[in-house]
Amino acid sequence: MPQEINIPRHIAIIMDGNGRWATEKGLSRTAGHKEGTKRIREVIKAADEFGVRVLTLFAFSTENWNRPKKEIEILMRYLDSFLDHEAIELHENNMRLLIIGRDEPLPQYIQDKIRKVQAKTKDNTGLTLVLALNYGARQELVDAFKKIIPLVTRGEIALESVDENIIAKFLYTYGLPDPDLLIRTSGEMRLSNFLLWQLSYAEMYFPKKYWPDFTRDDLEKAIKEYKSRSRRFGGI
Repeated sequence: MPQEINIPRHIAIIMDGNGRWATEKGLSRTAGHKEGTKRIREVIKAADEFGVRVLTLFAFSTENWNRPKKEIEILMRYLDSFLDHEAIELHENNMRLLIIGRDEPLPQYIQDKIRKVQAKTKDNTGLTLVLALNYGARQELVDAFKKIIPLVTRGEIALESVDENIIAKFLYTYGLPDPDLLIRTSGEMRLSNFLLWQLSYAEMYFPKKYWPDFTRDDLEKAIKEYKSRSRRFGGI
């Protein structure tokens, strides 16, 4: 689909509020996560139809390992199901799946499926869906610097040449455009260690709805808000 004028090329979403949504309804937190997966399907389809080229979803942070063991197990089960079923639909719709974040300590069977799905969809030319999984922005920068420092030490990269472009080449998101629009649901207004480098010039939108209530119409509303703003990138 040709991209409509001023549609954000890249939208990043912090899918917040599953647990609170469930608690307020007298349900288990895992029921909130289950409902949240339905919104993922809806928003992926809508983003593609609206002409968005990259959609990044914050699926699981490095800090989420501190949650109760049972909740983590259920989240991994939902992820496993997504990789088995939704990935097929992504491929059939010419979409590419990328996973950003550290492999460890993700279960080995999840790591294996991630590699398989990424390889299967790597040549697709439609929407790129990025799942930030076991992801933390500070950890991403640490990993980048650990790769750059030995190259500088060995003289393969001159210290004076290390700039934003060099650092960007070693980030998980290398090759993707930076997000134009960040959406965080549930009304919370913080980044929570998400894409700190990449969000430097993004427009930010904080709807009060919890993620399980965030629909296609809400995504369209966010895009309309984005289109009404003037992005100056530090200029006048």
